[in-house]
Amino acid sequence: MKPITITNVRVIDLRFPTSRESIGSDAVNKDPDYSAAYCILETDTGLEGHALTFTLGRGTELCVSAIEYLSRFVRNRTLQSITADLNGFYLLLTGDMQFRWLGPEKGVIHLACGALINAVWDLYAKAEDKPIWRLLAEMTPEQIVAAVDFRYIADAISPSEALDILRAGKHQQAERLSILEARGYPAYTTSAGWFGFSDEKIRQLCREGLADGWTGFKLKVGGTPEDDLRRGQLMREAIGWDCQMMVDANQKWGVEEAIQRTLLLGQLKPYWMEEPTSPDDILGHARIRREATPVRIASGEHCHNSIMFKQLFQAQAIDVCQIDSCRVAGINENLAILLMAAKFGIPVCPHAGGVGLCEYVQHLAIFDFLGVSCTLEDRVIEFVDHLHEHFRYPVTIRRGHYMVPQESGYSCEILPASLERFEYPNGEVWREQSDEISFIHA
Repeated sequence: MKPITITNVRVIDLRFPTSRESIGSDAVNKDPDYSAAYCILETDTGLEGHALTFTLGRGTELCVSAIEYLSRFVRNRTLQSITADLNGFYLLLTGDMQFRWLGPEKGVIHLACGALINAVWDLYAKAEDKPIWRLLAEMTPEQIVAAVDFRYIADAISPSEALDILRAGKHQQAERLSILEARGYPAYTTSAGWFGFSDEKIRQLCREGLADGWTGFKLKVGGTPEDDLRRGQLMREAIGWDCQMMVDANQKWGVEEAIQRTLLLGQLKPYWMEEPTSPDDILGHARIRREATPVRIASGEHCHNSIMFKQLFQAQAIDVCQIDSCRVAGINENLAILLMAAKFGIPVCPHAGGVGLCEYVQHLAIFDFLGVSCTLEDRVIEFVDHLHEHFRYPVTIRRGHYMVPQESGYSCEILPASLERFEYPNGEVWREQSDEISFIHA
């Protein structure tokens, strides 16, 4: 294959005004505008690598600046020189010593690393003419292990243990793929339960969800105890007791309040309590899990890196691992988390929603089933029915299941018209809002 050289990196501040309809609202983030720092790797062949890191509006410009800084490490390099040593590339980005003191491996810098790493993987998969899940599934166990940084997680899983897991995952892989292609990967919807929705809107969306084949629904909690319970009972009455119901506090509570509130909501028989406290509080999660039993505890979407996941597993602090495609440093680090979750026997139920997260995480979940955990037991992917119309290859949902994507790449390419219209602050949508504000103040 002719070498592919990355000639330029374009970065766009992309924001969608979802706060106008309370989409994405929770007890902590009451008016989010689903947004992304979006990057495009341009090459001398015309092939492009696309990726994003998800944000909630204000501050997206910081991620844009960080990606622009890190782009120096890919510009004028061949794709082949990067894919020949994927872990080396990961270490190059995460180990920049003049930038590392701003992290390390967390915050804006790590989000930027994730965007750039995912863009390289998207370009890699397109060059191979494969969707990401297939690219990963067809790599050898040795290639996968070589892409993972084991420095800080070797006390939890060694490279040899990871190889054993991946080699076992090759057995009957074709049979598992046939299952997915026939049935899809099970999912649940958060679209019915945003914090800012009225009671009637929740009822209506639950009715529509049931008609569309959904059997799992999530409710945002974190209001007063009485209101949380009332809204939970409303959703439970709407969906019945045979459907799964998740509740999500979005880090609202301290440890002791989280225990009390989880026990109170236990009468709703939630499938899990999600993010009951700060994602940084490993021991707090462990205590909540012990004292709020039998409710299962889920977390992960705001964990900064694989080290935090390692500690959550080692401390027996969570029952459900919620990986995120953007929060950690791209596919490389998510591979490490998937492997640790498999060793510790913790089901992976990816966080999705946002802008492009559904498109992204379907690939990671599919690979987990095909080559790592090799099971669908207690596994579901989150879904929200927002903003998919802006993607070239949006997710396909059928009766509450993600259908297997077949197009090459990471499914994260946004349509040029959407990039132009929602670019901040000069896109049409934001110019219109600026004009409205100017008119009001005039």
